[in-house]
Amino acid sequence: MSSRLSFRDFSLAIALLGICAFFAVKVPDWNFLSARNLSLLMIDFAITATLATGMLLVILPGHIDLSAGSGVGLIGGIAAVLITNHHWSAPAALLVALLVALLLWFGIGNLVVRQRIPAFIITLGGLLVFKGFFWLVINNHTVPIVTGGQRNLYSLLTTYYLPPLAGYVLAAVVIAGLVIARLRSRQARRSCGLEVEDGEVTFLKLFLAAQVIGIFVLVTNQFRGVPLPVVILGFVALTVYILTQHTPFGRSLYAIGGNEEAAIISGIPVERVTIGAFTIMGAIVALTGFMQTAYGGSSTTTVGDLMELDAVAACVIGGVSLRGGRGSVLGVLCGALIMACLLNGMSLLAVEPEKKFIARGAVLILAVWMDVRLNRRQA
Repeated sequence: MSSRLSFRDFSLAIALLGICAFFAVKVPDWNFLSARNLSLLMIDFAITATLATGMLLVILPGHIDLSAGSGVGLIGGIAAVLITNHHWSAPAALLVALLVALLLWFGIGNLVVRQRIPAFIITLGGLLVFKGFFWLVINNHTVPIVTGGQRNLYSLLTTYYLPPLAGYVLAAVVIAGLVIARLRSRQARRSCGLEVEDGEVTFLKLFLAAQVIGIFVLVTNQFRGVPLPVVILGFVALTVYILTQHTPFGRSLYAIGGNEEAAIISGIPVERVTIGAFTIMGAIVALTGFMQTAYGGSSTTTVGDLMELDAVAACVIGGVSLRGGRGSVLGVLCGALIMACLLNGMSLLAVEPEKKFIARGAVLILAVWMDVRLNRRQA
């Protein structure tokens, strides 16, 4: 089992390096590696990865959410309309839109577990219903998130960058947190009589992680600083990581996805946990909708298109099993980064839209094929 996971991690690193190397060479003047492009790439990555971490919570117990992309557009559109057409303050509009998302996905979770309707069908219907309501809400028009070139909390979600010093401080805090968490994990395993990895391996992992974080901050500071969406993604990813790895709720998600009948017999509140996963997904959809809409500066009929597929692809590429019971936040982040690099590189090369669709579809098919092959080997 461990060898397979290591192979998957190794293959992800090879794929990511290969994609980056290809576009670095093919894009003229090395623009793919420029500070500006890498900063914008991180914003795209943060938005996709945020939605993908929510998708992880839904897939772990064996479900899926095909309505996420339409939800991104709908929730972002509700906030934009409240601000522009009804002159609400940005915080109030964002809060109301968030509450709407929580109620919608709480309802989806209830339909899935209490009415025994497959999540695929419910969310497929939600995809169409939310898309229709989205177009009704914005009246098929472009609705800006702020008027007159001003700024508000909504627009700052993707236009604010941390000052250079704040970026370095944040990097130091993150690195210190990783070191403390790793040391505590080793101590806890020792206290339980479990094996721990070699100290040199632990040091190497922490050293590489610190280098990546430091280089990231150094490069983004050469443009405008660390983008706020990356900070938001870090908060969401940390929250989902803690939920899945260090709480009974997370262990229940894995148990349900591994064997739902056994989970019921073991006394796990399957219905409550599943509804909770969908409700949290609603909050993450809302946050993604705010960032995606803010990134474009306005709510249009195309916001959120195919984002649910990008999120699913990021999950599967990152090692999440569509059957449930397997997956990690780190893997999802790696999968989302691969997708973001692929789309960004194709945009820089001015690849035709139809070829982008083909590439995204091919990546999704390849990822699912790899997941099926790994499941067969494990069986």
